Amino acid sequence: MTKTYPGITATDGINLTVESGEFLTLLGPSGSGKTTTLMMVAGFTPPTSGDIRLDGASITSAPPEHRDIGVVFQSYALFPHMTVFENVAFPLRMRSSGKEEMRARIERSLEMVQLSGLEDRLPKQLSGGQQQRVALARAMVFGPRLLLMDEPLGALDKKLREHMQFELKRLHKDLGTTIVYVTHDQEEALTMSDRIALMNNGRIEQLGGAEDLYNKPVNHLVADFIGKSNLFSGRWVSEGEFVDEFGTRFKVKTSSDQVSVGHKCSLMLRPEDLIIRTGGADSGTGVPGKVTELLYVGDYIKYSVEAQCGTKFSVKYAEPKNKDRATEGENVCIDWDPLNTRLIP
Repeated sequence: MTKTYPGITATDGINLTVESGEFLTLLGPSGSGKTTTLMMVAGFTPPTSGDIRLDGASITSAPPEHRDIGVVFQSYALFPHMTVFENVAFPLRMRSSGKEEMRARIERSLEMVQLSGLEDRLPKQLSGGQQQRVALARAMVFGPRLLLMDEPLGALDKKLREHMQFELKRLHKDLGTTIVYVTHDQEEALTMSDRIALMNNGRIEQLGGAEDLYNKPVNHLVADFIGKSNLFSGRWVSEGEFVDEFGTRFKVKTSSDQVSVGHKCSLMLRPEDLIIRTGGADSGTGVPGKVTELLYVGDYIKYSVEAQCGTKFSVKYAEPKNKDRATEGENVCIDWDPLNTRLIP
């Protein structure tokens, strides 16, 4: 699918198959084409070119109400003058469902999202999390073949957002509904998805499971966007060594189908894969440096370390329960297992 506006290409040849019962997330920065892709599937935005198929049948020309697709927006889009019951009933009334069937479906949907007993309340009488659940119940009540969710948890606070992530995964497991989910939150995508399509500039940069994107990024953009990374520009000089732009030498034990020995590339080392050795201890693979910053985050400590030649490291270290914690200004050695290195274009 391609969508263009005057002077702008919102999506550029998106080719994506979503499996039945899959939870697939479109992840990427603002302006990457995530929401445009979702709106084309929903029928709210027509593609400039391309075809959209649901269960093998083209729905490109079908109006939204005839696509059998449920949609949940970040703003919830609840009718403020309608009760919870009436909001959830709306798509069934549009489909002329019978009264008994309608009541049974609404009760079942509200029970699934744990809102039984709140049928007579107005949206303004509900918390943000409860309003989000009403929007979810309304999107599911008619049994859609596909559920689209556009940043549905973006307006919630961190604790409630994490709770709702768990609830959405539970519902997905119980119902087996096919879900396409849009978010810019990488942690949310990693936590919830069967597969992730990382988008940038209207294209899919990488498609795969959370572990693939985290541990095997195909390019610098993916490595930088997924998780926290130490990315060093330089050259892979030999099978066991990489040299960055400052001249720091890194022991590596890696292979790459996209990078050849002798060529310029980037080396990725995750902050949690680095070790800080105090007292200058070195296993032979490490780099001497000085702690320039220390941030206590509770269950871990974040260090910034600058090597003698200028290379900067970010280190995520589990809170030590002994007296070996490095201190700001201390000379240390940064070490790592060469197996944890990744070379990327």
